[in-house]
Amino acid sequence: MELPTSLVAAGPSAREIADDVRAGRLSARAAVERSLARIAEVQPQLNAFSLVLAESALAAADAVDTLPAAERGPLAGVPVAIKSEEDIAGVVTTFGGRGNSTPASADSEVVRRLRAAGAIIVATTTMPEFGQFPFTESVAHGVTRNPYDLSRSTGGSSGGSAAAVASGCVPVAIGGDGGGSIRIPASACGLIGLKPARGRASMAPHPSLWGTLGTAGPLTRTVADSALVWDVINGVVEIDRWRAAPPARPYAEAAADTAPRRIGWLTKPALGPVRVDPQVAAAVERMAGRLAAAGHDVVALDGRWPDVQASFVPQFFASLRECVGLVEHPERLELRSRHTAQLGIWAQGPLLRKAVELGERMRESFQERFGAYDAVLSPTLACLPPALGQLDGAGSIRALLRSLPMIAFTTVANTTGLPALSIPAGQSREGLPIGVQLSALSDDEGPLLGIATSLGL
Repeated sequence: MELPTSLVAAGPSAREIADDVRAGRLSARAAVERSLARIAEVQPQLNAFSLVLAESALAAADAVDTLPAAERGPLAGVPVAIKSEEDIAGVVTTFGGRGNSTPASADSEVVRRLRAAGAIIVATTTMPEFGQFPFTESVAHGVTRNPYDLSRSTGGSSGGSAAAVASGCVPVAIGGDGGGSIRIPASACGLIGLKPARGRASMAPHPSLWGTLGTAGPLTRTVADSALVWDVINGVVEIDRWRAAPPARPYAEAAADTAPRRIGWLTKPALGPVRVDPQVAAAVERMAGRLAAAGHDVVALDGRWPDVQASFVPQFFASLRECVGLVEHPERLELRSRHTAQLGIWAQGPLLRKAVELGERMRESFQERFGAYDAVLSPTLACLPPALGQLDGAGSIRALLRSLPMIAFTTVANTTGLPALSIPAGQSREGLPIGVQLSALSDDEGPLLGIATSLGL
């Protein structure tokens, strides 16, 4: 059977659904039934979901519908999909593989907050095992296809979450970002993806995700939906290793602040083998023009993007080694994952501590270099969304080399702990989404959201 050329669909926003459910214009059950019907329609082609939770989702929707309108919450009836690294009570947390077999006993803190706000968890989404590569391909679940072009990758590692939103199955899907894994699929699928400040989102029941590198957050179609979700999930609990200062104001308020900002932009990657696709570079330049037209002070910058690999690489290997040690059945893991863990045996002790300390110095260096600006504009990906099969026949080293164009601009935010936002910047000649990245100079995500709002996103 011939595959359709595109499965992109908009659907109502999270804000629209929640407003309608609270006002009684729409039942939560109807919103969830619509979501489940769309999932059933596109899943055979996209493979964005690892588990559909239809029965429990409908029961949760009915529970929301029985509440008085004033108690239905800011995400009342909103269908949400969850990346398979977040715990959902009664569901096996797979991390994209087959290493676990026991269902989680309780929700993660992020999932708990979503439910408390009235959101309905409808499914878990596909990811590469442990999120270690920016391509959503795994032995356990196969490949996830890009709704814009089913022969192309969604990126990763939150590729299933991105495909779920871009195809109109849900208005919100939760992802995780340890090296770009929210922003990369957001770029590849034409979405909004914010990697927040380190310590902004809780990683409970774990103290951290990928050491200093990882965090969680939503993928959405609009800035308003992203702000809505962040007002629900931001904040940490006692077990969390990292703690950012509370946001200065609600995210919805910050996102509405479209005051002119000073923005520097550049397109050259760090020295090395990566080259930026000319269509990507042109999209960044056009975005600089759009930002200037929106009233911002936009300045072209000389030089290259910072090189943070001396800090990122040891932490990446140490994180994968830790992940392998957490699962119940390490013998069931992909050979690639086990190989990566073995390769990372050196990334521990004084060397790992030095890498973390280097990341803090890189944060200071980034802030010093770009301190005259409120944000820095760059590509999100150096390339267009690649063809499927990037991991076919590839061991750890080859897979990491193939990953370089995908992560060339994203790992700075993870290493420094600073926020970064990927926003849509049009499409290539082939009709593929191109995203651009706005990087912050402090732990305040608000200016990034306000800049994006000023573009009408």
